[in-house]
Amino acid sequence: MCEKGRVLVNGQAVKPAREVKPGDVITLKFSTRTVDLEVLSPLAAQSGKTPPDALFRLLSETRLPKEKDLWNENLSSS
Repeated sequence: MCEKGRVLVNGQAVKPAREVKPGDVITLKFSTRTVDLEVLSPLAAQSGKTPPDALFRLLSETRLPKEKDLWNENLSSS
């Protein structure tokens, strides 16, 4: 996903190794929807038993019209 510009952090396309910190907004662009998450806690400091809602907060989820095909768009330029 990162290599195709479908993952943004604070509005900028990122590589898979990008570290995030509390307050960062991650945008995930899927073929039929876009999801915005806010990072609440540093991931490296968490154990494997930490529930996801302690790590991230859902800011928005937008469903796209069926005729819109995100897989064929260049999302890093948006």
